[in-house]
Amino acid sequence: MEAKFCMSCGHALENRDVDGTIRKACPVCSFVHWGNYSIGVGALVVRDGKVLLVRRAQEPGKGYWTNPGGYIEQLEPIEETVRREVLEEAGVEAVVTSVVALRDQPRNIHNVYIAFAMDYVSGEPEPDGVEVDAAGFFSLEEMEAMNVAGFTRWLVDIGLQSSPVGLNIDKEPVWEQIKGYGLFRALPAASG
Repeated sequence: MEAKFCMSCGHALENRDVDGTIRKACPVCSFVHWGNYSIGVGALVVRDGKVLLVRRAQEPGKGYWTNPGGYIEQLEPIEETVRREVLEEAGVEAVVTSVVALRDQPRNIHNVYIAFAMDYVSGEPEPDGVEVDAAGFFSLEEMEAMNVAGFTRWLVDIGLQSSPVGLNIDKEPVWEQIKGYGLFRALPAASG
């Protein structure tokens, strides 16, 4: 859907050149509609060499096995989003350890998907019965007989690496004013 009215003052938007790109902008106030975006998150939870998967009960992807995940909420920190999605969809408690993959899909609604490695904490897989109708931890061998989505197969390969390297949570940023942001960074190389 195309934006037609200013989200700040309600005036009709017009096309305007903003930094070399034609964008919808308000002729009355400073509002610029930068585009339509969605940010999804997904979890790679591994326990005893098996990956947590859920079977989608709704479109898109109905009937496919995927890693648990969903879309971020406006005011929810991203690491909380993925933790919540795993708990809601599969009944499993897990905590974020690192960002291990990113998918970029430019289209009408530009989609960015961030995959997190997570440590299993507790719980046995139990589907929510709404978004997913089955959940469990599965080995690569078991997945061969399952309808696993292609993108999920790619993520499973990452998740089952002995130690997936990624961006780790930066709990102690060097600049005091950015504490409270969701910060992830590469760890320094081991000195040898």
